[in-house]
Amino acid sequence: MMETKIKGIKNILKAPAPHMVGDGFRVHNFFPGGYEINMSPFFLLDYGSKIEFSARKEPRGVGVHPHRGFETVTIAYHGAVAHQDSTGNSGIIYPGDVQWMTAASGILHKEYHEEAYSLAGGPFQMVQLWVNLPAKDKMSKPKYQAIKQADMAVFNLPADGGKIEVIAGNYKGIKGNADTFTPIELYNARLNKGGKATLSFPANFNTGFVIIEGTVKINDEQEVKVNDFVHFKNEGEEITIEALEDSIILVLSGEPINEPIKQYGPFLMNTEAEIHQAISDYNQGKFGYLEE
Repeated sequence: MMETKIKGIKNILKAPAPHMVGDGFRVHNFFPGGYEINMSPFFLLDYGSKIEFSARKEPRGVGVHPHRGFETVTIAYHGAVAHQDSTGNSGIIYPGDVQWMTAASGILHKEYHEEAYSLAGGPFQMVQLWVNLPAKDKMSKPKYQAIKQADMAVFNLPADGGKIEVIAGNYKGIKGNADTFTPIELYNARLNKGGKATLSFPANFNTGFVIIEGTVKINDEQEVKVNDFVHFKNEGEEITIEALEDSIILVLSGEPINEPIKQYGPFLMNTEAEIHQAISDYNQGKFGYLEE
């Protein structure tokens, strides 16, 4: 038997200075803005670290905006978000839920703090990922996957170590509910103090962790604290995590899409011409209609 090589840490990245998206989402953009790292197929990571929002009658949020060429994945830890899009989908993302929206050929979208949460106020913590689509799928039909906490695929770790929630991909035979266009592993590792987990990803997969809560030790050597991003090397396969206190780790790993990227605002395409087409289509109302 060949010994599995450890996937080493490339960098531990501190959360960049936050900025507001609309008036409802205070986010740290780890990439592509904060750090120039290649995490393909993940194009963008906005991390909304824990913040207290005061009670408010008029919900905070982001008004109608378009997307084309990629998927948005929203993962909720605290607070609740109500959203709606131009294909008729709407819903509420509660703590523990995941919303996986395939914008693909184009939709309009809006998202606001859910009404009851807004009226009460309280802690708010979310992650939004933009997942790139390969060229052949960029103009496919928009779709929507809502994964509720109650339906999450779960692997329970031994010795009361906690659990791995599998959003997408496969952890030790437990398959996540999200369908993906390219190979993606996306988990919430919820570890109890002293809990340990071993993860394995192909050497060429781009891999990173967001420490959502707590403090962990990685590969038996490196301590990493809450709100840090761990960027791994593209070598080796195995990663070990030990929770030094009750912790939550968002785990992302995926096979890179080796295609050119052109981004303009909420459009993520392969060529300049496709960006011009997206703008033209949007201006002509081809993304549908959504009331402000």
